[in-house]
Amino acid sequence: MTNPTDSIEFASLLCSRLCHDLLSPVGALNNGLELMADETDPAMRERCLDLLGDSARTSANKLKFFRLAFGSAGGFGEAVPPHEAKVAIEGMFAGSGRVKVGWMVDEQMLGKLAAKILLNLALIAGDALVRGGQLDIGAESRPGVTEIVVRAEGPKLVLDPDLRAALAGTLPIEGLASRTAAAWMVRQLVMEAGGQIVLSPAGEPTLLFGAVIPG
Repeated sequence: MTNPTDSIEFASLLCSRLCHDLLSPVGALNNGLELMADETDPAMRERCLDLLGDSARTSANKLKFFRLAFGSAGGFGEAVPPHEAKVAIEGMFAGSGRVKVGWMVDEQMLGKLAAKILLNLALIAGDALVRGGQLDIGAESRPGVTEIVVRAEGPKLVLDPDLRAALAGTLPIEGLASRTAAAWMVRQLVMEAGGQIVLSPAGEPTLLFGAVIPG
């Protein structure tokens, strides 16, 4: 990517990321429908229906998450109920049974910017739990500032070095791709708001993200 501020090119990177994540559950829906068309055994048809239901739920959960994490969250005004973010995160991770989500947000509402940053940091941290584990998410608003903390701990933590660099602001332009676009976006949103973002050092047994957002 030659110009990371090119909105059209960056939007293309995000779209590529979303399509990649949706390809598996949507493809499973298509395969299940093809099997149903040729299957006559009642037990097998019931099994196909179960698989179709799982794929449909996975697709819906991902779309709900992506709408809040990458879209404009239309319909929520200038703030988002934290419960909506919690449901979206649980739909992405807790449903699989591999990741347990701890929710430590007592605010009545979160600004759209804070909600978007929280969701994206949770997505990056949750994906780093390749063998499952604990994903804790906290946010607190005080006069003039919102603080966000995301903590991931599990038997195997793997954070792509390019994702770490994108969050830290050290990723070279040529490293910006669909897999790093969300992390790069988080960094830009925090910096443009006059805030700061911090990461735990590489190699630590616990992955910790923090963001401070004025306003």
